[in-house]
Amino acid sequence: MTMINPRKKLGTILKSHREAAGLTTRALGAKAGVDDSTVVRLEQGIRSSPRPDVLSKLAEALDINLADLFALAGYAVPKDLPSLPAYLKIKYKHLPQPAQDELVSYLKHLHSRYGLDDNGVKTSKSSDNNYK
Repeated sequence: MTMINPRKKLGTILKSHREAAGLTTRALGAKAGVDDSTVVRLEQGIRSSPRPDVLSKLAEALDINLADLFALAGYAVPKDLPSLPAYLKIKYKHLPQPAQDELVSYLKHLHSRYGLDDNGVKTSKSSDNNYK
């Protein structure tokens, strides 16, 4: 059985998403804010270790899961998700700080209301009646 080179696999994924989006390498480079020659080298599997910031820009431009690209590029990918408060602050970073704080505060309110701990896991003292 033949093993596929991970760099080639990364390149294949990038190319298929780029083509599905109807973009040229130049258009993708412009959209992602990276040099089009970088896109070409990645797609051809020539680039041995793409920078994380480049992968991040390409993932956003092509609407690809960043963790998938990191894994294909050989970067360690955490198995756990970030905590919801941390995620909310990153996801909604365009909101002013007071609005971000309100999101986290409301999340804590929901956790308390439904008997969840800080990780969103039901605590032993919580009741299933809270979910009805």
